[in-house]
Amino acid sequence: MTATDARSRDLVVRRTAWDVILGAAIIVGGFILLGNVVLTTAVSVLLVGWIALLSGVVLVAGSLLRIRSGGFWSAALGGAILVVLGLFVLRNPLIGAVSLTLMAGSMFLASGLTRVITANQARQGRWLLVLSGVVSIGLGLWVLLNIGAATLTLLGTLVGIQTLLEGVTLILVGRLRPREGGLA
Repeated sequence: MTATDARSRDLVVRRTAWDVILGAAIIVGGFILLGNVVLTTAVSVLLVGWIALLSGVVLVAGSLLRIRSGGFWSAALGGAILVVLGLFVLRNPLIGAVSLTLMAGSMFLASGLTRVITANQARQGRWLLVLSGVVSIGLGLWVLLNIGAATLTLLGTLVGIQTLLEGVTLILVGRLRPREGGLA
């Protein structure tokens, strides 16, 4: 048994009163995000831009520490690309939102097609795979064919829904915590 196996056995999923309180607060936050999806989209695009910019700067700086040990060029190039991407998104947030929306629509379409195609190989849950695949294909096509309407609302809606789901999960399941009493 490895150290990782021993540590994972010492963790259990438990829900406490604080998890329920935090989950309720997260749900309220999710409804606030869904209340103004255009603002949520704008903030999330700017957040992606800043994260890309800062990550790129850190990666370039980190690559300088590897200048003699190998991996310098790939880290420097990756960091430079992230810096350029971050600056591009921050200078043109609307184009950044369009790009992220196109990527999300493409991912919905691709994952839906994959589910429908692989449903033929599934023994159980075939209809669930087909149904979820058809829904994903429909959502992907809607996003890609209505890019103007989707750009302002899709990202904010997805962030709001994800926030709601995180809150509900925290209330219903709790968090991973160390097992009381030490090793089992």
